[in-house]
Amino acid sequence: MNVKIRKGDLVEIITGREDDRGKRGEIIKVLPDEHRVIVASVNLRTKHQKQVQSQGRTIKPGKVRFEAPIDISNVMLVCPKCNKPTRVGVVREGERSQRVCKKCQALVDAK
Repeated sequence: MNVKIRKGDLVEIITGREDDRGKRGEIIKVLPDEHRVIVASVNLRTKHQKQVQSQGRTIKPGKVRFEAPIDISNVMLVCPKCNKPTRVGVVREGERSQRVCKKCQALVDAK
């Protein structure tokens, strides 16, 4: 499936846990095969890590906080021009295609 959200985009969480709903963050990683994204400082989880030794290195024990993946349907891209969550369209110009905000028709990939 073609994913219209890329690494580095600013997104807003539209559904999910109450503490995360409405938050904005930058996409750290896109997992297109699993249909999920990892957003900075959103959907934080705690893992209790045991002490592990492998290849001469020791991983310290303790609690590790990390961002867990969220389903891609639970986030919306924030338009850089109108600063609102919006759907994304694609406009093709010659051989190149660019993402466009559905609300204000501004280019999302403008560089």
